[in-house]
Amino acid sequence: MKPQSIRRIDLWLGRPICLALTLLRRVGQVLLPRASEPPPLRKILLIKMIEQGATVLAYRAIERAVQLVGRQNVYFWVFDKNRAILDVLGLIPKENVLALRADRPISFAVDIVRTLWKVRRIGIDATVDMEFFARAPAILAFLSGARRRVGLHRFTTEGPYRGDLLTHRVQYNPYLHTAAGYYVLVEALLEDPQQTPLLKHRAPQIDFSPEPFRPTEAETSEVRQIIRRLADGRVGTPLVLLNPNASDLLPLRRWPTERFIELGKRLLRDEPEALIGITGAPSERAAAQEVAQAIAPDRAICLAGETTLRQLIVTYMLADVLVTNDSGPGHFASLTSLPTLVLFGPETPALYSPLGAQTYVMTANLSCSPCVNAMNHRFSPCDNNVCMQEISVDAVHERVSELLHPQRAPRRPLELMMNVRTRGARRAADGVGAPVAEGDPLGLERGAP
Repeated sequence: MKPQSIRRIDLWLGRPICLALTLLRRVGQVLLPRASEPPPLRKILLIKMIEQGATVLAYRAIERAVQLVGRQNVYFWVFDKNRAILDVLGLIPKENVLALRADRPISFAVDIVRTLWKVRRIGIDATVDMEFFARAPAILAFLSGARRRVGLHRFTTEGPYRGDLLTHRVQYNPYLHTAAGYYVLVEALLEDPQQTPLLKHRAPQIDFSPEPFRPTEAETSEVRQIIRRLADGRVGTPLVLLNPNASDLLPLRRWPTERFIELGKRLLRDEPEALIGITGAPSERAAAQEVAQAIAPDRAICLAGETTLRQLIVTYMLADVLVTNDSGPGHFASLTSLPTLVLFGPETPALYSPLGAQTYVMTANLSCSPCVNAMNHRFSPCDNNVCMQEISVDAVHERVSELLHPQRAPRRPLELMMNVRTRGARRAADGVGAPVAEGDPLGLERGAP
């Protein structure tokens, strides 16, 4: 289903269902009162249907759930097309991933019934809704039969109506990075649900960055061969990856394609031996191929559709720089030591910046930006993403050159490039490059971070 279809279903079916189930819950509380204390916490179901990049931000939250009940007792509910990142992270068993097909309404409905039946048979006693203010996860959490149901509640705000289906109602904090927000949701499982709102503790002060990805030697060798095959053996250095696309959920996040093309041409002009790789999902292959051809048919390759997600992350480990829109690849790259420049516009890096040690963000800081957030279903009225158009090729080219050659880069004001990996904002302007081994023109011998 298309993102707009999902939004319409969530709006026109979600609201009346939330209302009906809320009334049912309140009648049940009167007619069938339960003991005030829920049973001990044994099995947790995390609900995060969309956006694989955001799942990377939830790394420490998932890890915390595992600490609470054990790896075998944590389950994850997700759309089938978004489960790959869970397999890469490896925090929970593959058989504990409950995947829903979302390509057709009928298969979607069938999978919901099938999965709800499975959830009840498993005996889930706690759910954590990590989709913020979408209605479907709150409905599914209620129907799961879990006695503990954690999620965001709008309270006195004018955010999306989701009824009163949760037992542990958490206050949305728009000043807390999303990674910390996910962690707070899991921590709320341990709290007294009578407190309003949750969570009445200091914001978590931990490093939310994910553990580094470590491929096998066979995986690394396989990706080397893919790159060499696509480049017809003409492998040069540095390898610069460009990700010109963004999720269909928010196309406003795209930097103009022609600017990616111009950036690629300038980099090839500066680096006579460089190789440009255009990345993207399999569905974006045709568009990525056009970008590669427009940059230079003999020095730019199309990687879209040529790799699995694991292979893409291995590719990041073999590359020298990634430039990407605000989308999944920036978060996937945070699993490696790849210097990554992420271009932000409709959303804010203060909440959604990837957490890699070498992640840097660039934004135009327009007064209308960010225009999408959890309270408006991340649906902007904007039809002209000036916030992305204001980011010039000159500015991006300059930053990429500094990342490729940190020893040449002048010391810049600290606010120009931001890294928010740990407890506060850590900023850096130089010293961010990774050396390429002598005699290894593509950096293919560089090991895991």
